[in-house]
Amino acid sequence: MSTVPSPDGAFPQDLVADVLLADGSVAAVRPIRPADKEALRALHDALSEESKRFRYFSYHPVISEEELESSVTVDYVSRLALVALLAGDLVAVARYERTTAAEAEIAFAVRDDLQGRGLATLLLEHLAAAAMARGITTFIADVLAENRKMLEVFRQAGFEETAAFEGGVIRVTLRLRASEHYRRRVQERDRRASALSMGRLLRPGSVALIGATNRANSIGRALLENILSCDYSGPLYPVNPSGGEIAGLPVARSVTEIAGPVDLAVIAVPARFVAGVLEECGRKKVAGAVVISAGFAETGPEGAALEREILEVARRYGIRVVGPNSMGVVNMSASVRLNATFAPVPPRAGRIGFSSQSGGLGIAILEEAAHRGLGVSTFVSVGNKADVSGNDLLLYWEDDPETSVILLYLESFGNPRRFATIARRISRHKPIVAVKSGRSSAGSRGASSHTAAIATSDAEVDALFRQAGVIRVDTLEELFDVADFLNHQPLPAGDRVAIVGNAGGPGVLAADACERYGLEVPVLSPATQAALRSFLSPDAAVSNPVDCIASASAEDYRRALETVLADELIDAAIVIFTPPLVTAADDVAAAVAEVAAEATKPIVANFLAVGGVVKALQEGRRRIPWFAYPESAARVFGKVVPYALWRERGEPPAHRLLGADRGRGRLLVESTLAAKGEGAWMDPVSLSELLSCYGIDHVETVHATTAEEAAAASLRLGLPVAVKVDAPSVLHKSDVGGVALDLASVEAVRQEAARLLARFGPEAAVVVQPMAPAGVEVIAGLVQDASFGPVLLFGMGGVATELLGDHVLSLVPLSMREARELVGSLRLSPLLEGYRGAPAADLEALAEFLCRLALLAEDLPEVAEMDLNPILAGPAGPVAVDARARLSRQVSRPLFERRELRPLPAPGRG
Repeated sequence: MSTVPSPDGAFPQDLVADVLLADGSVAAVRPIRPADKEALRALHDALSEESKRFRYFSYHPVISEEELESSVTVDYVSRLALVALLAGDLVAVARYERTTAAEAEIAFAVRDDLQGRGLATLLLEHLAAAAMARGITTFIADVLAENRKMLEVFRQAGFEETAAFEGGVIRVTLRLRASEHYRRRVQERDRRASALSMGRLLRPGSVALIGATNRANSIGRALLENILSCDYSGPLYPVNPSGGEIAGLPVARSVTEIAGPVDLAVIAVPARFVAGVLEECGRKKVAGAVVISAGFAETGPEGAALEREILEVARRYGIRVVGPNSMGVVNMSASVRLNATFAPVPPRAGRIGFSSQSGGLGIAILEEAAHRGLGVSTFVSVGNKADVSGNDLLLYWEDDPETSVILLYLESFGNPRRFATIARRISRHKPIVAVKSGRSSAGSRGASSHTAAIATSDAEVDALFRQAGVIRVDTLEELFDVADFLNHQPLPAGDRVAIVGNAGGPGVLAADACERYGLEVPVLSPATQAALRSFLSPDAAVSNPVDCIASASAEDYRRALETVLADELIDAAIVIFTPPLVTAADDVAAAVAEVAAEATKPIVANFLAVGGVVKALQEGRRRIPWFAYPESAARVFGKVVPYALWRERGEPPAHRLLGADRGRGRLLVESTLAAKGEGAWMDPVSLSELLSCYGIDHVETVHATTAEEAAAASLRLGLPVAVKVDAPSVLHKSDVGGVALDLASVEAVRQEAARLLARFGPEAAVVVQPMAPAGVEVIAGLVQDASFGPVLLFGMGGVATELLGDHVLSLVPLSMREARELVGSLRLSPLLEGYRGAPAADLEALAEFLCRLALLAEDLPEVAEMDLNPILAGPAGPVAVDARARLSRQVSRPLFERRELRPLPAPGRG
């Protein structure tokens, strides 16, 4: 391929990205272009003599015109150079030049004063991603032995590396492979950089409030009062074009007039002025901005254009932006004490990190949290999420020592796959609780398969949260209830709940609720029952629920609670108190608090008909979540127990699938797309071959275009057989009478084939299959979601699969343990286990079947949707009887992981 200069801007957009450096600052990566010649000359001139020698292996004081011309001449395939820009200045360059079909030589140059900030590593990641997409699998770099910094970049990148030394030069060979080791290295670099970037926003050393005003009942005034009343630890600079003084503080007319450094700008000016304000912040080298102003993408196309403009300015200067349309940020750490919101109720300090996508709701959330006595470490109203998203905040909270519980109010996902990766890692040691609104919205994709029809967006969210260990709640009340529990009580070791009360009715209600939420209320052990009888009234019920009866004293409650918690059959306890005339609620609460202070098992309380909060439950050594109704107490355990069990199980072990020919599967999909075009349905024979590539068992399929061919096929396969129509217009064969089963003679095959060919027209063919062994009909399928990636479906199958409605979704990748859980999670799963004497299906083989389908989905995003329905699951393993798959290139995924910030929205799009 000839190498010609590219016109400015006319380069592949997959090579363009905004990125975070190792210190949390923002840079831009893009291909080099002819207009970069002078900037490239300036970069060369700025290099030290040592850096020039490292780059050129000799004294090289001046870069020639010919070298510059060669440097900016690329073809984006065999010759590529990427540059990094900070605040518009070209500060680093990395290039590859292909030497063979699969190999390329690489070289780097980074301005000396910026070395050590991760520029070379970032450029290597992006260069490798581009090379892999263009068929290059190996990088070779010759490095002077004393160039330790560059050698360390290669060593720490995460690639498989070999090195050979000769004549003072080390030849480094990097094998470009998207290995798990490389993926983890990239994610760890992303985590560190994102945490530092968010630290600039949430732990600022100084704040400028742009739009500060004395005007009563204004947002600018409310922000100023909240920052001052919280006793912010750093200097606060009010900014207003009018100047003067506000609240005893001098007012700068512009952020550029402030004498000292500014870390964070809180911007509350009309939307049309925000871009100009950010331009001034950029010149002032402000690291972060919280844009309170509304009137952006939430208002329509004109506002979306304004939002894109402010993000362009912010990226140019490396400013991280919360908002726009945000209600502000809070950090209650003793070393920060920042309340940059206009919420009317001051937040309490605590250990909850909170992100809200709704500004108005955020105000209510802070108020309710304060009312319940729940404190926050940090709170961020992300608003329109033009830049900073919940994923960024999760990475900050992951290792924040002042945050122990994370709460999220979500209206949408920017990058669900990244969220899943981050949340799954964090949830192993720090709980995440989420309200995701929009449960009633149906999926927007056009459904042409059972799987696509069932895999609605909310079902995908459920799958994401389940696999990532995120506790999903439906209401804000549940959000606070669960947060209160997680913030103060230990996680239960299992799902077995004891109920201790002084009235039978509430205990029964609690037991019913426990069962409804998937919990067990087991009969207490004989020893425990005997111990309870030794001090409770003879009229007490001691099996579980424990009814201490109305005359029970506070001491009875204390001893009963200690006794049931000591039972090995019990993991948690609900205490219910109905006020009698003889016992005071405060005394019982104090007794319960005394037990909770020493208990290793969690306790929640329901005090019925007691006005207000019982102080002893809230102020003991370990706070006890208190609920007005017994069902609410049970519901909290119903939400927390699955998370506790998920966390206890740990990360699922890796499982290697043998016998998958992934390369042949890729070639088959590519050749089918080339032959049939976008959106084509695979023919049965090609699909059979694809399933074979992944070791997915299915009945043998023979394609026939005439009745005689079908008859001959039946003799080869062995009678009896099934004959099915194969026509582009037929999606569900059984619905249109396109299936004939149990054909026991050649003549019957011939007749049915002739009937189907005649009925469905000249484009129709038939397929002949041997009759499969008996088994339970299940369905498995996949659909490629543009946001969530590959989504796997498993459920009860056959023609009534959607009527039965017994399905579960899973995101990919899928472990064997997760696959086993899917198999056992259906309402009708007992049918697979040998119901009423029927032979049991091979459940382990069925789980592996799902893992193989998940691997296919992950490898081949071009398989847009696939149904395997029915699959007959029997003692000899599962066999797919019917299959359909549609191919498309509309959903694509990069072959290689690389770090990048959220892309700028396309012009004209909100």
